Amino acid sequence: MTDSQTPSSKPFTINQNLAQRIQEELGQNVYLCYQCVKCTSGCPVVEFFDWQPNQIMRALQLGDEEIALHAQTPWLCAACQTCTTRCPQDLDIAGIMDFLTREAVKSGIEPAIPQVNNFNQAFLREVRLWGRSYEPGLMAELALHDPKSLLGDIKLYMSMLKKGKVGFFPAITRHPRKVKTVPATNHTVAYYPGCSLHSSATEFDHSTQAVCEALGLHLVEPEGWRCCGASAAHKSSPHDALRLPMENLALIEQSGLTEVTMPCAACFNRHKAAQFEIRHHPDRKTALDEEIGYTYQDQVTVTTMVESLLKHIGTEKIAKSVKKPLKGLNVVCYYGCLLTRPPQVTQSTHPDNPTDMDELVRALGANVHDWSYKTCCCGAAHSLTRPDIVIRLSSNLINNARAAGAEAIVVSCPLCHMNLDARQMQMEVSDPMPILYFSQLMALAFNLPPRAIALNKNLVDPVPLLRSKGYLA
Repeated sequence: MTDSQTPSSKPFTINQNLAQRIQEELGQNVYLCYQCVKCTSGCPVVEFFDWQPNQIMRALQLGDEEIALHAQTPWLCAACQTCTTRCPQDLDIAGIMDFLTREAVKSGIEPAIPQVNNFNQAFLREVRLWGRSYEPGLMAELALHDPKSLLGDIKLYMSMLKKGKVGFFPAITRHPRKVKTVPATNHTVAYYPGCSLHSSATEFDHSTQAVCEALGLHLVEPEGWRCCGASAAHKSSPHDALRLPMENLALIEQSGLTEVTMPCAACFNRHKAAQFEIRHHPDRKTALDEEIGYTYQDQVTVTTMVESLLKHIGTEKIAKSVKKPLKGLNVVCYYGCLLTRPPQVTQSTHPDNPTDMDELVRALGANVHDWSYKTCCCGAAHSLTRPDIVIRLSSNLINNARAAGAEAIVVSCPLCHMNLDARQMQMEVSDPMPILYFSQLMALAFNLPPRAIALNKNLVDPVPLLRSKGYLA
């Protein structure tokens, strides 16, 4: 072998263009990555990737666009924010993955996982058309791209239709010409249900509103709120990912309210992310203010529903409101990904081990078991694109909940509930486990009417378990 043939003598050039664009758009310096592999070791979907997250980061450092822009990994990222939360260099790795999917499309590269791109584009089209997500329209469009893609979900869809969890017609919303002012009190907060609570998660909506009324927490649903773009906008349209939630926050601020509570974890996360962005990028805020025609004063606090209940009511008053203590009920609380991660956005002090919901459910008298899977991803981002991933991750959660001694899983996210509850019919589960919203347990413990508890909406019937405990006649 001659010197000219040795590997060491071959010229090597680092192409910094992609790294520079990431720095300019995201403010992320990929050269800070020192390959600790925490992003890979903590990733819940790494087994489905062609390149590990740390390998994608190395490819970016080396300017290898062939790997970075053609890889399946960015498209299969579940956006659970585990990597971003655990990165010792504070790199927004999930955000970088989103950037790569957008950059691939912009560069004319065929998406490595076409169904993910199809979903993102179709979802945003529905939102732009109606102002809210529209599940039948979304599924119809996805079926046009790939008629076989949704065959496995037809039975699931029909079950949800029978339960009244999906509608035939879209809910059309428009921004009101004049925003109504709401008299502010200590126990009055804006209530942003998100698209899910008006469709697939109606039991969450019914039980939440009934419980808050019983506790004296006044919820005001803003007229003309729009879908925040959760699960699609951040991957395909940074502009929509910022504009949609900021329109809602501006609407709430104009009404005179200073707090909005959001039952949906994805909605909560997207609005918190929008606030984080405008606080760190004043130029983007200025441009957006001009676009929406209102100078946002950043006077609105975004909270989760659990957070609002603990803040305004507290566990002591909640415990005093209990008429049917849930003694003998063994549960685990499942938080999912987006209620706590990443902490710089959500302001969570314990992103991998939250306890707020545990405290609330214990106040109802239930036995809350500790477990190490409370924030593990269920794969919600891939509910309609890669159900195989969802079933794998959700099955693991149910099996580990049972191993922890739970008879039911308590959730506070409609997407998590959908995957754990509805998809059990597609899992190899011999003994289905009830999946209950914390608000349903509260309504049950408060002895509220059946419509408020809305147990008839759950696909895995919780009635036999609850009746065996003596909570139901």
